[in-house]
Amino acid sequence: MSKTILITGSTDGIGLLTAQLLASEGHTILLHGRNAAKLATAAAQVDGATESYVADLSRMDEVDAMAVEILQRHEKLDVLINNAGVLKAPETRTSEGLDIRFVVNTLAPYHLARRLLPIIPKDGRIVNLSSAAQARVDGEALAGQMILDDMAAYAQSKLAITIWTQELAKELGEGPVVVAVNPGSLLASKMVKEGFGIAGSDLSIGAEILCKAALDPSFATASGRYFDNDAGLFGPPNAAASDRDQIGMVMQGIEKTLARLI
Repeated sequence: MSKTILITGSTDGIGLLTAQLLASEGHTILLHGRNAAKLATAAAQVDGATESYVADLSRMDEVDAMAVEILQRHEKLDVLINNAGVLKAPETRTSEGLDIRFVVNTLAPYHLARRLLPIIPKDGRIVNLSSAAQARVDGEALAGQMILDDMAAYAQSKLAITIWTQELAKELGEGPVVVAVNPGSLLASKMVKEGFGIAGSDLSIGAEILCKAALDPSFATASGRYFDNDAGLFGPPNAAASDRDQIGMVMQGIEKTLARLI
């Protein structure tokens, strides 16, 4: 049965390849990017039914606008894949003074998921891109009161999305499924090339696990869990994800920070 699937950050890399694979199976793919020209180029490379949505995920007003447009056009969204992410950027602080890694990698996916929940069915899925790089979150950094280096900001933002994955799963109970996935370390994405100066491993490693997370029965009972594709199995994320004080601080920080932006 054909599914409707939104993939953020699908103009290149893992996002685009995932879109191509899922479209080839007959699913309708909602592509997202922040550049209209790149989005049009990506759409031309996907053989199947697509729609395109432009939004800068560092701006919550644009995240909102995209969500509204999707809600107006669709009664059901079967899968949301929060793939978009930032490691390095020419400007790492947003106009509100927040670290762009926390905004794009943690806050925007959370807000988008919340906005789209009314049309995601109980048997639907929210797939969040985590990473093997995870680090305890500093509340001041999340709130924009501390400047971090690129890798520290990225790692903290990825633990934060992993934490809200497990907490949203608990809240939703019977569904939809909410899972965090490390698609694989140092894959051949634009982020890896810019961040580490290496070509990276085969992108299909990451795209294939995202397709599996989106549709495969093995993920149907995995809500709240973390899948480490380096190890090829579900396992525990960074130990801080089990720390009740850390969890409480992160969730409160996400809600408080979003309240400033919306």
